[in-house]
Amino acid sequence: MKYAILESGGKQYRAVEGATIEVDRLPQAVGERLSLERVLLLVDGEQVAVGTPTVSGVSVTAMVVEHVKGPREVTFRYRPKKRIRRKIGHRQAYTRLLIEQIGGAASGNKEQAASPA
Repeated sequence: MKYAILESGGKQYRAVEGATIEVDRLPQAVGERLSLERVLLLVDGEQVAVGTPTVSGVSVTAMVVEHVKGPREVTFRYRPKKRIRRKIGHRQAYTRLLIEQIGGAASGNKEQAASPA
């Protein structure tokens, strides 16, 4: 099974071809394709390419499916005995990406998966 660990917005995601992932909001429009260059790890069957910090020559091609909002997070602050109350809500904006292709020549550090001894 081929998959990659990529970085977007300071967070790491596991990308598999044909799967969808939700990343922090990106400026691209719906239907637009983008290339994610920050691939930290590439696994293709028994071959593992570990980046230092990224795997050179490897990118993940994705298409923006939609922009969504996450669940509402509610913060409630108050001061006891003072009649001071403050309710704050927040909904994080996400971009849903369809992983189309994990490609490029893995010219980074290739290591064989360690077999249990």
